[in-house]
Amino acid sequence: MAEPVNLNRFRKAKARADKKARADENAVKFGRTKAERELERARAEKARSDIDSHKRDE
Repeated sequence: MAEPVNLNRFRKAKARADKKARADENAVKFGRTKAERELERARAEKARSDIDSHKRDE
């Protein structure tokens, strides 16, 4: 005879695996490394600074 299986445990394990797979897909699709985020933030700050330095005082 086969070993009895706890269906709730099996269902939850499958849901966890599906959620992890979806998260991995999203990480590949949308994810960026910390270095990339910091580089983008620094570039945006520099661009904002450059624009502000070209403004005329009234």
